[in-house]
Amino acid sequence: MSNITIDRIELRVIEIELISPFRTSMGLELTHPCIIVSAFSNGLTGWGECVASQAVTAEWAFYSYETVETAWHILKDFLAPALVGKTLNSVEPLVEIGERLRGHPMARAGLEAAIWDLLAQSEGLPLADYLRAGQNYSQPRRDRVNVGVSVGIQSSVEETVSTVAGYIEQGYRRIKLKIEPGWDVDVARAVRREFPDIPLMLDANSAYSLKDAERLKQLDEFNLLMIEQPLAYDDIYEHAKLQAQLSTPICLDESIHTLKHAEWAYELEACRIINIKPGRVGGLYHGRAIHDLSLSRGKPVWIGGMMETGIGRAANVALASLPGVTLPGDISASNRYYRKDITEPPFVLNPDSTVSVPTAPGIGVTIDQRQLDEYTQRKAVVSSTG
Repeated sequence: MSNITIDRIELRVIEIELISPFRTSMGLELTHPCIIVSAFSNGLTGWGECVASQAVTAEWAFYSYETVETAWHILKDFLAPALVGKTLNSVEPLVEIGERLRGHPMARAGLEAAIWDLLAQSEGLPLADYLRAGQNYSQPRRDRVNVGVSVGIQSSVEETVSTVAGYIEQGYRRIKLKIEPGWDVDVARAVRREFPDIPLMLDANSAYSLKDAERLKQLDEFNLLMIEQPLAYDDIYEHAKLQAQLSTPICLDESIHTLKHAEWAYELEACRIINIKPGRVGGLYHGRAIHDLSLSRGKPVWIGGMMETGIGRAANVALASLPGVTLPGDISASNRYYRKDITEPPFVLNPDSTVSVPTAPGIGVTIDQRQLDEYTQRKAVVSSTG
């Protein structure tokens, strides 16, 4: 394995306007702010994306305590200085540094992704292949990964059906609808009536409580792929009580921050599916560990998305190529969210509702430096020389 020595780390806060507003039970999003991390070593540059967003409104604070400001502080003042000047041949030293922090998984994941990219480039391997190294998977790596599209809460049921029809026309073959109390049974019924055979799932983003069990049981009639995170963001126990009442599989998202959480969820039968988001679980290293646990237990997983740029999307695609990821992920084409992304080539939807896995070394995409500079709002460099 090749060694890399981290010369310096660059952080950028960027913000990109979304093609259209995206509404969930937690609020409305108009832009995608995030932190782009670049790590430099002997002429190579590794790229990562920290998906913590701005808490300019209450909506993000309702989703996560991590924001651009908290992640910027953790990255600039703790993680990056601890890594600059270090020689690495794996991500494990960074993972160990991150584990000493209490929380801050999104900050950790952003820097870790850049190191994964550097290490894969140093070996001349696509990230998808580098993630498999030494894991002894029996299945060959996929060249394409199955994907779906997430549909935010619309202004009417009719508009939802029309929006879904548009995505199906584009070639998406799995639909996820955001729901909340009062916007659930009717919209699911309408979409299922119009598209009886489409794989359909619902995402509640923790909008319900166990008192809503009778309401949620009505969703069983729609032959759903799953219902994602119906109860509290920090709950596993009551999800077990709810899953026992539903024929629809529960998928846990916000509740799963660590490998231990995944083990608890499976032991309690709180879910039948887990959504792995690298930013939520602290990076690709922990994401792969949850994947491996699920694979060993025969539990399906999929890779969630947080409206990543092409940098984060490329890392997600690599993770989605692992053998246990058997359900379509939220890794839509680049033009689902952005008119102009910061990477080339863009991710495009193949006719079979898949996205191709990059084959170039590292994350496999090229950074559009001019576009990145245009979106940049703040920049900092951490180096051994200060």
